[in-house]
Amino acid sequence: MAAATTGASDTSPSTTELPLPACTEELPPSPQNQVVLFASPGAGHLIPLVELARRLVVDHGLAVTVVTLTGMSNPATDAAVLSSLPASAATAVLPAVSLDDLPPDIGFGTLMFELVRRSLHHLRALMEGLSGSPVTALVCDFFGTAALPVAAELGVQGYVFFPNSFALISIMRHIVELHGDAAAGEYRDLPDPLPLPGGPALRHADLPDGFRDRTDPVYAYLVEEARRYGRADGFLVNSFEELEIAMAETFKRDAEDGAFPPVYPVGPFVRSSTGEKADESAFLEWLDHQPKDSVVYVSFGTGGALSVEQTAELAAGLEASGHRFLWVVRMPSLDGNPCALGTVPGDKDDPLAWLPEGFLERTSGRGLAVAAWAPQVRVLSHPATAAFVSHCGWNSTLESVAAGVPMVAWPLYAEQKTNATILTEVIGVALRPAAAREEIAAAVRELVVGEKGSAVRRRARELREAAARAWSPEGSSRRALGEVAGKWKVALVSGNGRIA
Repeated sequence: MAAATTGASDTSPSTTELPLPACTEELPPSPQNQVVLFASPGAGHLIPLVELARRLVVDHGLAVTVVTLTGMSNPATDAAVLSSLPASAATAVLPAVSLDDLPPDIGFGTLMFELVRRSLHHLRALMEGLSGSPVTALVCDFFGTAALPVAAELGVQGYVFFPNSFALISIMRHIVELHGDAAAGEYRDLPDPLPLPGGPALRHADLPDGFRDRTDPVYAYLVEEARRYGRADGFLVNSFEELEIAMAETFKRDAEDGAFPPVYPVGPFVRSSTGEKADESAFLEWLDHQPKDSVVYVSFGTGGALSVEQTAELAAGLEASGHRFLWVVRMPSLDGNPCALGTVPGDKDDPLAWLPEGFLERTSGRGLAVAAWAPQVRVLSHPATAAFVSHCGWNSTLESVAAGVPMVAWPLYAEQKTNATILTEVIGVALRPAAAREEIAAAVRELVVGEKGSAVRRRARELREAAARAWSPEGSSRRALGEVAGKWKVALVSGNGRIA
């Protein structure tokens, strides 16, 4: 099993240029309106949840507490993400729990589910002890649905926030249906292929990590997570209607028929720009000297790791394409694991040293290779950027969509292969070549200047406008979140966290 299972697989804090909330001043929170947002570890999960919290405070005057866990994430990174919250928003870190009894080779996803489960008594104590008025709603993310019974016991509404696409909820629904009459301890494989609303059937190889084998230890946790979905009062999805039309309409009809709790597309949640940092200037200055729509941006997130062989193929493909590029190079994986979450590069590690001999010299003048990090959203929103070679983590996907940049899909782990399938075969905003130099070069050329790539480029521009519309004053995502916030307020007026 790969080190990560599911969920938003980008882990680096980033910013993007999306419309800010309609109100420019923060509404004073009512002492009666208190919402707890419970985040699972990882900045990729925390970033969109914090943006959700910001919208609830600024647009709807709700009092918000964002709760994080101790362990499995970098406290400094979490603090940096949380620092973007409005001043009135509260944060809390639950105490550490022991995981020492778990096997040393336990997978990342299984470990995360266990961390959440063992922290529930701390979450309950925090919710009962919050000062001010009672909590009206608990919002947990994909890994945290074990907290839904806590919400029910405390008499508050329980919602699930998906930091990724509708596709993952669809897959989880299939798991529930597949195991409807299964005996305790019996687990069944998902069908191959797996049909999804409005799209082609999902090949078994493109299912998220942890979903492909019923004998994988994390699969049992996924089945239990899925079975809890019926206890949710609703779901919030980091997507928007025009991005996943068929899936959004399917879930809307099912909610109206009482077949599934309501699902609200409330994205895209990506952080708004906060101003240039000193260490960004070199990247932006280089881009400023490149022609419009000429640069291919290459990055696989802070959690993605190519093998040594894949690094060489990518380098050869970029060189053969003849196009300008900005490549964020990270240390390669030496053990075949494409997920580098939790690994800490040594002080003497130099990712650029793993590039093919002479590559930097041969591409000097048209290519810029940088170690470890770049200001991704500023790069994507720069006029010089023409395409994005991406791992298809959902945060990066939404950043690219919001900037109107088409993608070359190179998925690595977690739900990225599922995302890549949706992006290429349903949404039409990406090309997906094989990881070979000739195909990489051809895909880059096609996406930047090719005739067939023109449809993908046009689709990317259309989605940029659609993403902006979703959070316009009358946009679909703004209205959907307003509907949910209204339910929470009505529940408080009625004196009960739940609406009859």
